[in-house]
Amino acid sequence: MIPTLFRLQVGNVIARLEAKAIVTEAESRRLQGFACSSSLAKICQAHYTAAMTTMNISLPETLKSFVDAQVAERGYGTSSEYVRELIRRDQDRQILRGMLLAGASSRPGKTADGDYFKALRERVRKSGSA
Repeated sequence: MIPTLFRLQVGNVIARLEAKAIVTEAESRRLQGFACSSSLAKICQAHYTAAMTTMNISLPETLKSFVDAQVAERGYGTSSEYVRELIRRDQDRQILRGMLLAGASSRPGKTADGDYFKALRERVRKSGSA
């Protein structure tokens, strides 16, 4: 049987790749099928759990109730999975913020007009056929 934690993590990663248009829907389905192989799951689960450390946090009852509700409603296996996902999202947000600030402080680039997009599409076509 494939560990639930592993399936959820792979599902999250694949969903992110698909959302960012890094993989197509068909590729996403193939990746999900590959990820569901029990031998791969066991290898990844062993690595994943071996890399874990423990952190205890104290929450007021209202926040604990909220976390428990999110775990139940959103399909997380444990409150730890939910907290890890929140931390990953915050990491992504901080990376994006850094990129936006770097872009805002950089000098202006080329104008993104029709010629720019035509050249970009051509470059993508050439890289896809290589």
